[in-house]
Amino acid sequence: MNASPADQTRLVEVAQLDERIRQADKARQNPPQAARVQELLARRQELSRELAERLGARDDLRTELARIESDVAVVDARAKRDSDRLAASTNSKEAQGLESEMAALARRKSDLEDAELDVMDRLEQADAAVAEQEALVAETNAEGGRLSAEGKQAVADATASFEQASRDRAAIAGSVPGDLLAMYERIAQRTTGAALLRARTCEACHMVLSGTDLHVLRQAAEDAVVTCPECGAILVRNGESGL
Repeated sequence: MNASPADQTRLVEVAQLDERIRQADKARQNPPQAARVQELLARRQELSRELAERLGARDDLRTELARIESDVAVVDARAKRDSDRLAASTNSKEAQGLESEMAALARRKSDLEDAELDVMDRLEQADAAVAEQEALVAETNAEGGRLSAEGKQAVADATASFEQASRDRAAIAGSVPGDLLAMYERIAQRTTGAALLRARTCEACHMVLSGTDLHVLRQAAEDAVVTCPECGAILVRNGESGL
């Protein structure tokens, strides 16, 4: 096949635009932030489960503390009742019984207060654990939100690049002879469709051509459509080809 050097050069532009289109399409379908966002979603689920467990443990301690405080209130009420009865009692046996009960109540209150202090200490630790976990969840959410916004912008930018490159490709391809473009598109299905030969190197596969291959190219007419013996891409020759 023969085609003017200008038409062959347009094929290189088409190939470059096809590469831009492929890259833009890949970028809009899978923005660079996507993988990290998925990691953060999985991490947030783990952190949320741990937070739920810590919240449950804290709620249990609050319930336990409320029960102890209720028990202390009952003991205080009974102790006050016994104290009032003792103050009004004139029966020594009854007074002795009240004093014994009040002593038992005092011991009971002491035990409850010890338990209360223990629960309060554990509750303080549980509050700190919940706050720590909430901070991790908030940090993960913030990073996820930021990356999601960046990803949306990346998709928008890639879509704009895809559409612009597609328009440019259509305009340039429309000026290439049909048979030459058809040849290019057949080749482009398996490799880069066209590339410059620069400094005796195919810019499609980046292979340096052998002396024999270069000799064949030197003998080819200026308008002959030649292909790379290594990758099959249409080789476009110019003053930088090194022939």
